[in-house]
Amino acid sequence: MSLHPEMTRTLSITRHLLVAGFVMTSALAVAQESRPRNDDPGFLGSIGRWFEEQGDKISSTFKDAGRKVETLGHEAGVAAKSTVEGAKDAAGAVARIPVARVVSGHEKCPNAPNGAPDCVAAATAMCKAKGFESGKSADMTTAEVCPAQVYLSGRSSGPGCKTETFVSRALCQ
Repeated sequence: MSLHPEMTRTLSITRHLLVAGFVMTSALAVAQESRPRNDDPGFLGSIGRWFEEQGDKISSTFKDAGRKVETLGHEAGVAAKSTVEGAKDAAGAVARIPVARVVSGHEKCPNAPNGAPDCVAAATAMCKAKGFESGKSADMTTAEVCPAQVYLSGRSSGPGCKTETFVSRALCQ
């Protein structure tokens, strides 16, 4: 099998670089072994120390990345577990809701002794009319109601007009 000329050249260059790296590493090792520790490390010693420091930094970086991946995996597992538990709780809550429906209608809220509209009574009355036992207002409408004479005179409000509140939708049980 013959190789493409560029591939042959790339392989040759790669071999030369590997041999040069091996020779340099060997020279560094011999230089470090033959020289006492308290001398100036020299050029090759400095390069050797630099390579060692870089190797330590890379090793530390990979270890930190590994710890972060492990932590992320643990946190993802906890999040998935809590999401599943939350979904189960929500499904259980929905299952516990008794038969409830939202009904529409138009029930006037009577005035309470303090003058405010009592829409709880209106919602309960609307739900009882639909066959339920109780209810709570879900939507209300407010309107200003005036006698016909006010409208015939061309006014939209005036003496005799009052504000009325109606329950238009209620949650019945």
